[in-house]
Amino acid sequence: MNRGQPQPPADSPSNLPAKPELIGLLPAGGRATRLSPLPMSKEIYPIGFHQLPGADRLSPKVVSHYLLEKMRLAGVQKAFFILRPGKWDIPAYFGDGSMLKMHLGYLTVHVADGVPYTLNQAYPFVQQAMVALGFPDILFQPEDAYTALLKRQAMTQADVVLGLFPTDNPRKVGVVEFDQTGRVCQIIEKPPQSDLKYMWAIAVWTPTFTEFLHQYVQSATPDREVPIGDVIQAGIEAGLQVQAETFPEGHYLDVGTPDDLAKAIQEFGAAPGSS
Repeated sequence: MNRGQPQPPADSPSNLPAKPELIGLLPAGGRATRLSPLPMSKEIYPIGFHQLPGADRLSPKVVSHYLLEKMRLAGVQKAFFILRPGKWDIPAYFGDGSMLKMHLGYLTVHVADGVPYTLNQAYPFVQQAMVALGFPDILFQPEDAYTALLKRQAMTQADVVLGLFPTDNPRKVGVVEFDQTGRVCQIIEKPPQSDLKYMWAIAVWTPTFTEFLHQYVQSATPDREVPIGDVIQAGIEAGLQVQAETFPEGHYLDVGTPDDLAKAIQEFGAAPGSS
């Protein structure tokens, strides 16, 4: 007779697969050449204001703060900025993440071959996690976009879910072809011409795609800067399931150019309650 501790039934909660941890990744390895010279990293350029916890005054709100808030709303408690050396003003500003009630960490990248290589620096820390990807120099709506992506992933069990926003300038973005079920058929990076009306700006993915990304980076010999959309497209061709969550009334703005930065300042720059 087994006189040890009684064992739970096979289908009891303690024997069910653990739900993967949800971790945010924010690649910040670029040099912001389109905005140079800048007195700070573009990811912490002040745009708008917010109320500091426990304070009776407003404080400037930086670009990437908006992204982190949206991640937190979807349940992301831990996130990593992945930085090139020299962007030490980002950890100096956000610190441990307590201002957002999050846990923030910082990794460095020392290659300039594109976002996939930047993201792969987080591989040892996110191998078993559900990843929420966001670009810290892009502003977008709606607020609950990541929540919608996670719901679609849970419903479809897709390896990757992309958040799609309307675009009228496909030459600047990665446009997406998808069918009526939401299955992504193709991602085309910055085509000179296209009839496709949606671009992707955010994503969530499972450990399956994290491993695919890692193997892609390990085996590739790039002769150009590789966009992450190319890796997702390679995953589609390899049989991974990629779904689209569209936001027909959504809005996105990349603050990486002077014109778009000016739009962001105009849209978000007024302090709450000002006329």
